[in-house]
Amino acid sequence: MTGTLRKIAVPALAMLIFLALWEALVWINGWPNYKMASPSDLWPAYVRYWELFLVMGWQTLWRTVLGLLLAIVVGVGIGMVMGFSRTMRDALYPLLVGFNAIPKATVVPIVALMFVGAHDFNTVLIAFMISFFPIAVSVSIGLSTLEPEYRDILRALGASQATIFWKIALPKTLPEFFGALKVAVTLAFIGTNLMEIVSPHGRGLGALFDSGKTNSDYPLMFAVLIALAALGILLYYIVVALERVFAGWAERQPG
Repeated sequence: MTGTLRKIAVPALAMLIFLALWEALVWINGWPNYKMASPSDLWPAYVRYWELFLVMGWQTLWRTVLGLLLAIVVGVGIGMVMGFSRTMRDALYPLLVGFNAIPKATVVPIVALMFVGAHDFNTVLIAFMISFFPIAVSVSIGLSTLEPEYRDILRALGASQATIFWKIALPKTLPEFFGALKVAVTLAFIGTNLMEIVSPHGRGLGALFDSGKTNSDYPLMFAVLIALAALGILLYYIVVALERVFAGWAERQPG
């Protein structure tokens, strides 16, 4: 089996096994679909509500991506400040940890009240707030562990701080950055759906999930969860592809 085929076949097989075990669990326990929907119950929900899944799935996706892009810009900026300055690292790190420790479900109502009616802005803001922390920390760690010998040599050769960053610091930080970005992708989806569910405004997959809950349509609720998982997997593999382009040199090859 070639490497490319293996990378496609193994995850696909794992997903099929997961769905089969899920189906078997429901069948063995004799659970009705109002207690636990099975994979076979989901397809009729997708067929019935396919237009809603397309529209609301797109609404969730673009808000999540926008929040993630904002998290990348701010997270990298904060990480650079913390990575190049020990004083700023000591000052900002406790604040970031404390902020990240606050459950974002408690922040959602506050944001919704502060920006009443700005549904798209609120959703993007929560997606950003919940996903920038791992990016900032990873960039900070990558830059703070840069070997001082490299900086001394480049400075002796007349290199500026910007040159040191672009030539040495940035490439060294890329593996840590992409590792954090894989985590941030899933966190951004959590933030988006928190806002869509806790502060409903009739948009996104979170609103579709809430509609299924209100109408006791459990197959629809589980179908939304699987759709969210599929979008998360899609973004994850986009990040993996970008990582191979920009930081493929850091991937360890089997011996």
